[in-house]
Amino acid sequence: MVTLTTQALSVSLGTRTVVNDMSLSLEPGRLIGIIGPNGAGKSTLVRALLGLIPYRGSIALDGAEITGLHRSRIARELAYLPQGQTLHWPLSVERLVGLGRLPHLAPMSRISAADQATIDRAIEHADIAHLRDRIATELSGGERARVLLARALAVEARGLIVDEPLASLDPGHQIDVMELLRGEARTGALVVTILHDLTMAARYCDQLLLMDRGRLVAEGAPLEVLSEANLRTVYGVQARIDGSEAAPLVVPTGRIAQDEIV
Repeated sequence: MVTLTTQALSVSLGTRTVVNDMSLSLEPGRLIGIIGPNGAGKSTLVRALLGLIPYRGSIALDGAEITGLHRSRIARELAYLPQGQTLHWPLSVERLVGLGRLPHLAPMSRISAADQATIDRAIEHADIAHLRDRIATELSGGERARVLLARALAVEARGLIVDEPLASLDPGHQIDVMELLRGEARTGALVVTILHDLTMAARYCDQLLLMDRGRLVAEGAPLEVLSEANLRTVYGVQARIDGSEAAPLVVPTGRIAQDEIV
C-alpha cells in the first residue's frame, strides 16, 4: 500500500499561484476524485504530487519527501496517465502497453515472461484485446485513451493517478473505466482521478476533493461535497441532485448570474 501526504503545498506558474496551501492525506484502498472548474489547478496538483514540477511545502510518499526519491522509484510506485497525450511513434498497441514495464527493467534488458503476463492482464482489463496488433497512431481518440490507460495499468504500481480518463470515451466505456478504477482501489491501491462528470464522481468515488482557484474548498464523501451550495459557489450553476444510494445523479440545469453567487 502507498500513501501520499502534503503539508501547505503551493505551486506557482510564473507569477500566478495555481495551487495554494493544500494539506492532504491520500490513503490507499479508496478511489479519490479531484473535481473543480476549468483552471482550478487540478492537473497542476497531480503533477506536483508526482514530483514533476517545483513546489513549496511538503509532499511525502510513504513518509519520504518526494524530492529525495529517485525518479525510477516514483515511477514504480505511482503510475501516471496525463490528459491529452499525443502519440508520435507508429508502435503496435501491444508494444505501447509494454512501455509500462520500463520502470521495472534494467537498461538493455528484455521483456520477461512475467512482464508479458502483466501486459496481457492490462490489455484485458482495459478491454483492448481486439486492438492488440493495431498501430496505435491509427486509432480513434477513444481507443487511444483506453490503450494509454492499459499502459499505466501495466506498471502494476501501488498508486495510479489518472487525469481526465473519461475524455473521448463513449458512455459504455466511461462506465467500464470507472468500474476498472474502482476495482483497482478495492485491491488496496491508491487511485486518484481528475473528473469533470459529476455524476460519475458521485457514483464511483469514495472521496472527493473540490478545488476552486487553487484552493481546496471541500473534501469528503461525494454527496457531501456535491451540495447545491458548493455547486452554486464553485461552478456557478444550479443542479438537480438525486442522492439515491444505488445511482446518485448530479445534473447541472442552469447558469447562475455572477451577481447572484454568494
